[in-house]
Amino acid sequence: MLAGVEAVARGILISVFPLAMYRALQDASLVSEIYFAIGLVSLASGLLVPWLTRFIPRRWMYLVGAALFSTGSMIAIIGSPVAIVTGLLFNTVAVVTTFVCFNAYVLDYISKVELGRCETSRMFYSALGWTLGPASGVTLMKWWEPAPFLISSTAALTMLVVFLYMRLGNGKLIVRARGDAPNPVAYLAVFFGQPRLIAGWIFAVIRSCGWWIYVVYLPIFAIEAGLGDQLGGIALSITNGTLFLTPFMLRWMQKRSVRRAVRTGFLASAVLFTGASLAAVLPLLTVALLMAGSFFLILLDVSAGLPFLMAVKPAQRTEMSAVYSSYRDVSSIATPGVAWLVLLVGPVSSIFAVGGAALLGAWAIAGSLHPRLGQKRVMIEGQALGDVAVLPAAE
Repeated sequence: MLAGVEAVARGILISVFPLAMYRALQDASLVSEIYFAIGLVSLASGLLVPWLTRFIPRRWMYLVGAALFSTGSMIAIIGSPVAIVTGLLFNTVAVVTTFVCFNAYVLDYISKVELGRCETSRMFYSALGWTLGPASGVTLMKWWEPAPFLISSTAALTMLVVFLYMRLGNGKLIVRARGDAPNPVAYLAVFFGQPRLIAGWIFAVIRSCGWWIYVVYLPIFAIEAGLGDQLGGIALSITNGTLFLTPFMLRWMQKRSVRRAVRTGFLASAVLFTGASLAAVLPLLTVALLMAGSFFLILLDVSAGLPFLMAVKPAQRTEMSAVYSSYRDVSSIATPGVAWLVLLVGPVSSIFAVGGAALLGAWAIAGSLHPRLGQKRVMIEGQALGDVAVLPAAE
């Protein structure tokens, strides 16, 4: 329920913010620089959440995040470059704050056996918001610019109300620390000492980079290629319709393995993103190849987070949730940072080739996963599901 409402709040703006930024600044490189700076702030915010929850109950952290989400959308209505950047900053910090808390609740109450089902359910309930949101956002923006921001703000407030109604405030880890609260550096040291966590985090980062390229630079490419400013939102909505197929992706993964699903997703998306770059002289073909590549990014949404989540120890839930959530911020730093450098020497389509190379690198790393990683868990989960197809962010 929470994921479904959040999908409306985020989905309606996911194609609006890149367009609003580009319209206000008229410079793809400057847009990349701003996203880079906001990513740095968001990363720091996300890593501080576990430390803050030692003093502030997790339920209040979640409520603060939801309130920031609504406030950021309202600020962006002003429409000036400063207001748009401020609104994006608020929304980005809000997303990472609620995401850390959400994952901590999941790890509190969802067993490792059920993690695959949980991710699939989250994506399924988010499907409608992510499918209708991007196209609706750019369409409403053309009709009345404040409209998508008002809808997002209302959805964020609804998310806040749903959270209060569900009374998740008494999570297992909502206690005050008995000793000194560990600082972020301490639990980062624990993270870097566990290769499985590092590999799982890298998968999440590169997958998220692929979504960043698709969400931010596909619309810019479409505008520069003369395809219009609505194509990016429409393409993203069509892509997100694939979220309704995630129960079938889960079943496919159950019959094989997490390792095979992860490698298939990274390899196929790498080939298609690279092909999109090579086909830039035919803009419609480029868009089609990127859309096909995004299908495999959704397969990665289902599977690529599992290696990390399965390796988390119970005593490290909140801290490792913060580390895991940092993949969004690292990708939001790395993608515009690299894109800014690429745009100094090449066109926007060159970014697709760089993304393809990163996805190919993740495919190579995934080769080190154990061939039967999660296989027993997936089989148990499949038996529990029976014939019921239950199941979703784009980053």
